[in-house]
Amino acid sequence: MTDATLSKSPQPARSYRWIGIAAVVVLLGAMAFDTKIVRIGSENDVQVKRFSPEAFGAEQFPLIRQNVETRAVDAAELSQAIAADKKAAGEKYGVATSVGPVVPVKFTGVVGERKANYNVVAVEGLPAELTVRVQTGPALNGTDLRDATGQIEFGQFRNQIEYQDAGSALNNEVKKVVLGGIDPAALTGKTVLVVGVFKLVNPKSWIVTPVRFDVQ
Repeated sequence: MTDATLSKSPQPARSYRWIGIAAVVVLLGAMAFDTKIVRIGSENDVQVKRFSPEAFGAEQFPLIRQNVETRAVDAAELSQAIAADKKAAGEKYGVATSVGPVVPVKFTGVVGERKANYNVVAVEGLPAELTVRVQTGPALNGTDLRDATGQIEFGQFRNQIEYQDAGSALNNEVKKVVLGGIDPAALTGKTVLVVGVFKLVNPKSWIVTPVRFDVQ
């Protein structure tokens, strides 16, 4: 065997080795391209439990209702306190929000006219200029129930959408649990017992979201 033959024999082995290395590099590149980096705690983290508005509403509404019923102030007493000092009444009876305090109230009255998603209720002992409206659906607006106890805060949710959905879920529970068996169009002239909450912004107009609505 000549020296020339000996010098050429290792070349095929080196070529195969470089081909193998190149194949590994290509494979690793493909894997990296197809890999999605997921930050722990982000929306794509499968370990993060998805927020369920339905489950939240079903779990939290009974707790909120109990809290509101325990703290509810008679409407006549509350109206007098508001007339004397709106700010002090809100601080004493309500839970502060960025718009105004959410105040729990209870009253018995006679249902009057119905407009949109509300029924007006005439309550004895209230000043004539004060209008009390109760949300009776089918649509319930606002986040008064979510904000009524001060125990549900934005920081408990991942984003603003979930925070809004929490309020909507509680309103849905009212429609199902409190108002489910009631025909709001047939309430005129009937006496009702209402326990609920309203946001104290206009002292002459209360829009109450009920946690209890009994037709007597």
